[in-house]
Amino acid sequence: MAKKRIDSMTEETTEEPADIPITAKLAELMQLPGVGAASAEKLAAGGFDTAMSIAVATPGEIIELTGMNELTARKAIQAAREKLEMGFESADEVLKKRELIERITTKSNSLNNLLGGGFETGAITEAFGAYGSGKTQLAHTLCVNVQKNNPENIAVFIDTESTFRPERIKQLIPEGMDADKVLKNIKVARAFNSDHQMLLAEKVEDLIKKGLNVKLVVVDSLTAHFRAEFVGRGTLADRQQKLNKHMHALMKLATTHNLCVYVTNQVMAKPDVFFGDPTEAIGGHIVSHNSTYRMYLRRGKKGSRVAKLVDSPNLPEGEASFYVDEQGIRDL
Repeated sequence: MAKKRIDSMTEETTEEPADIPITAKLAELMQLPGVGAASAEKLAAGGFDTAMSIAVATPGEIIELTGMNELTARKAIQAAREKLEMGFESADEVLKKRELIERITTKSNSLNNLLGGGFETGAITEAFGAYGSGKTQLAHTLCVNVQKNNPENIAVFIDTESTFRPERIKQLIPEGMDADKVLKNIKVARAFNSDHQMLLAEKVEDLIKKGLNVKLVVVDSLTAHFRAEFVGRGTLADRQQKLNKHMHALMKLATTHNLCVYVTNQVMAKPDVFFGDPTEAIGGHIVSHNSTYRMYLRRGKKGSRVAKLVDSPNLPEGEASFYVDEQGIRDL
């Protein structure tokens, strides 16, 4: 165990060298102020093994892992941010970064156009609607189509309602794609409660660190466990706080690794709405504010489905109609 020395003038905790083999990643962390070999090892074990992961961490996360004081944790985070130049940047630089955004398309041009060319990486796209509206069908379709962009792309499917079906995936695989490889490139995990669901979202980082090119994370559905476990108005604040943390973890994944996060959401009927559609998504403002794009899915005429874009930072509201058949999503 490394010995600690506290400088009373700076209140900064430093560490004496420990008998720990120094890897390249540990050496990078040890360049940060107040991070010695022992702290670097604890940070790496906790998933904070790069300057970027430290830069986007909170002081509480660093303190919990290492035991260092708040001042030292804040200095380490600030140093990581300065190293990565995480300050203001001009809009043209942001535009250049936006050029790295990828889009996952479907066979429906109407739906693709509604979303500005497809489901965007670096963002959370939420689809909410009643049962049978096509939310899970879209999830299965995206798991296949993300591999059209690159056969090495990996899809992660966090299944909270036992909706994932590999048989459906096989139906959606077009000719020319290796069915076995497509199935192997979809990593599925069944979440049994909200804590397990949040843990699985955090575990996606581990897959990326192993070298897997994760480009899609599906959560189907986002709110099912939270809705079941937190019952009554007395638990609403706790539920929303926990849901907010989960959504922030998903957004961090999307932005840090330029991957697409697609979440499905349940709905409820508002009893005080007498005119128009009373359907409202579960999760309230927490989910709506954390989702980059929000789509309302419903059944249309003659077995079709209708997607309505209700929120977007850059796209106009609109609707797209499509069919869901054995081959997947297609235009009317």
